[in-house]
Amino acid sequence: MIEVRQKVFRRFWHCVMPLSLLDDGPRPFTLLGERIVLWLDGEGKPAAVRDRCCHRTAQLSKGFCEGGNLVCGYHGWTYDRGGRCVKIPQQPDSAIPFGARVAAYHCEARYGYAWVALEDPLLPIPVLPEAGQPGFRQVDQFYEPWNCSGMRFMENAFDFAHQSFVHASMQGRRDRPEPPKGELVERDYGFDMNLVQPVKNPASGRKHLKIEADETVRTVDLNWFMPFSRRMGITYPNGLKQSIYSVGTPIEDGRCQIVQWSYRNDTEADVPAADIIAFDRAVVDEDRSILEAVDGDLPLDTRRRAEFHMASDQPGLLMRKKLLALLEQYGEAEVYQ
Repeated sequence: MIEVRQKVFRRFWHCVMPLSLLDDGPRPFTLLGERIVLWLDGEGKPAAVRDRCCHRTAQLSKGFCEGGNLVCGYHGWTYDRGGRCVKIPQQPDSAIPFGARVAAYHCEARYGYAWVALEDPLLPIPVLPEAGQPGFRQVDQFYEPWNCSGMRFMENAFDFAHQSFVHASMQGRRDRPEPPKGELVERDYGFDMNLVQPVKNPASGRKHLKIEADETVRTVDLNWFMPFSRRMGITYPNGLKQSIYSVGTPIEDGRCQIVQWSYRNDTEADVPAADIIAFDRAVVDEDRSILEAVDGDLPLDTRRRAEFHMASDQPGLLMRKKLLALLEQYGEAEVYQ
């Protein structure tokens, strides 16, 4: 599947960027191959429109904000959050031409990030149970583009068979390659998955888990939010809870924006955020090394026999099944190389 060529994905909310990046003015982003620009309006809310002025096609992201509107840096044409041109400075006494506007998109703030849907969304922005709850803190971790598809990133997030190899130094053991068996429950938004997982506990892990044993066990509950978001809730024997939220927002063919943050029921005094990020950075970098060496075209229709599978691939196969059904529901065929 070539994600950017499947139109139905335009009808989902995608986590695009931290709101803090908009403090200094408009920022460009490419979402599903569409060049957009984001900024903060007069109420401090994120807005998103096509990154192309309707006057002489200049990138609006090269401009600036004024009174909550977006001003083109070329000739000063000014747009509101709905994409409507509201000012042409060279002719203040003349009517603005009918239809002078740019495409505007759904844009909302949630969890400290700007979310965008290019068309009317089919599902709401995922609800994260730990967000804003007393006793939990949010740790913003990663925001970076990877040369892999969003679906490859998502499938990997539910693949516990790779941990004995990719993460052998951090979590898994190659002499115990059989992954834990998880329970899958289909939902309208995707699916839930639950399992109990024995893991290594290296020195770096002891530092941020406050567990001294060489190995530990974690109880894991996961949620897949179609199409490119995952929540992984982890509970350790000492009562520590960490919930990791990861997104693979498609930029263009074979490229996605990785966004990740987590919630923990401890404090900065217990474990500095920098230590949490450092441990998860090592794990994420191991994933990246492999995923950037995998084909971006993930076949949804297993009848193509483009890939072979094993029992532990069930979460990924369920993803493929549900997304293929989604395409068919909205009159699309899978686009592939």
